[in-house]
Amino acid sequence: MKSRHRQRLAHRSPIMTNNWPYPKWIAHRGAGILAPENTMAAFRLGASMGYRMFECDAKLSADGVIFLLHDASLERTTNGQGIGGDWNWSELSQLDAGSWHSPIYAGEPLATLKNLAQFCIANAYDLNIEIKPTPGLGVETGRRVAQMAHELWQSHPQKPLLSSFDIDALQSAQQTAPHLHRGLLLDVMRDDWIDIATQLECSAVVCNYKLWNAPRVASVHQAGMNALSYTVNEVDAVTHLLDLKTDGTFTDRVDLLKPSSP
Repeated sequence: MKSRHRQRLAHRSPIMTNNWPYPKWIAHRGAGILAPENTMAAFRLGASMGYRMFECDAKLSADGVIFLLHDASLERTTNGQGIGGDWNWSELSQLDAGSWHSPIYAGEPLATLKNLAQFCIANAYDLNIEIKPTPGLGVETGRRVAQMAHELWQSHPQKPLLSSFDIDALQSAQQTAPHLHRGLLLDVMRDDWIDIATQLECSAVVCNYKLWNAPRVASVHQAGMNALSYTVNEVDAVTHLLDLKTDGTFTDRVDLLKPSSP
């Protein structure tokens, strides 16, 4: 964590998680690898497989629309080129975000966060919004995503979970909508990880599942937070995580790992 974060972040208790409101099973990017990620087709497929909570990746278009895309660049999952955040939404909305996956999804468009929110709210599904800023836009993206999440879910009791690898983005979300649950994402462990999660008042730490061991899970629970794991696609890994008493699992294998599992 940069020194300025240590100066700005007050040491406060996280939102206590004894009443953690979310399902234990979360469909990664909608339906994992079974449909084009982060599209409405993927979320509908994940729902048809029995999932009731989804994860998505949210970033800003050049004109400020929050849309769903994992990578900074467009090439892997659309027929566009360059940095997605450099395009206006009117241009992004015309891209094909399905043909890369399979012909049946040819012409599937990119989705906005508003599209997905309407789908989740109408069907009482839960959502984890990963704040995935274009590099350099962490603060603004965190603020805008948190503000929109607050507005879209304002009249609904079940709010989304906001998460990010980007500490600036997560702090900005904290300042904008402190009442929303937050999760610190980690792909590698760092010495100050539990302090950062506590300072950001996180409800969860969301780790690459290979990072979890019994002492780390215990540290999260002792701090009043939940231990979540991504991206878990094998039964043996699930069994190990259950033995560690982790609290939630993100998966691509929505066909293999059913949300009715333990």
